Amino acid sequence: MTETGSDARADTRARIEHAALELFCLKGFEHVTIDDVAAAAGISRRTFFRYFATKADAVWGDFGAHVARLERLLAGEDDGRPVLERVCAAYVEVNDYAQADLPVLRERMRLILGEPALLAHSELRYAEIDRAVAEHVARRTGARPDDLLPRLVATTTRAAATTAFEVWLADGRTRLTDDLHAAFAELAGAFPALRTPGP
Repeated sequence: MTETGSDARADTRARIEHAALELFCLKGFEHVTIDDVAAAAGISRRTFFRYFATKADAVWGDFGAHVARLERLLAGEDDGRPVLERVCAAYVEVNDYAQADLPVLRERMRLILGEPALLAHSELRYAEIDRAVAEHVARRTGARPDDLLPRLVATTTRAAATTAFEVWLADGRTRLTDDLHAAFAELAGAFPALRTPGP
C-alpha cells in the first residue's frame, strides 16, 4: 500500500524535525547548519525549505496547527464558562500531549526556553498565541483585540503557561497538565496562595 501525498509530506516533515532537534541538542543550535539538518534527514537543502523557512522554524515544528487548534477551541459554542476559565481550559487541552510525545516535547521546549538564539523567534510565535487569545476575549467582551483587557488576558495566560512549562522541565517528576492547571488556578484566583499572611 502506497502512502498518500499528505502522509508522505507528514513523514518528511517529522523526519526533518527529528533530525534538527537531535542535532541541535547534540551540537547546539548555533553550530548546526541547514545543510547539516538536510543531510541528517536524507533530503536536499531545497526540500528543507519546502517545509521550513528557517532553522528556528524546525524547532517549533508545525506551530501553525497548534495555534489553529487553540483558535478552534476558543471559537467553539459558548458553554457559559467565564472568559478566563475558557481560555485556560483551551490552553490545557492544546498542551495535553500523549505520553509517547513527551520526550520530544522536552527537547523542543528546552531549546525554545533556553537557547538565546531562539528568543527573538519565540516572540514571533508567542505573538500568534496572544493574537488568538486577545481576539477571543474581544469577541466575548465587546472590546477590540488591542484594548487593555484582551491584551492583558493574552499575555498573562501565555506567561502562566510558559512558567508551567519551565517548572515541568526543571522538575522532571510532575505532569505537564497538572502544572498548567496549577498555574491557571493561581491566575484565575488572583493568586489565592498570597491572600493569607506568610509564616
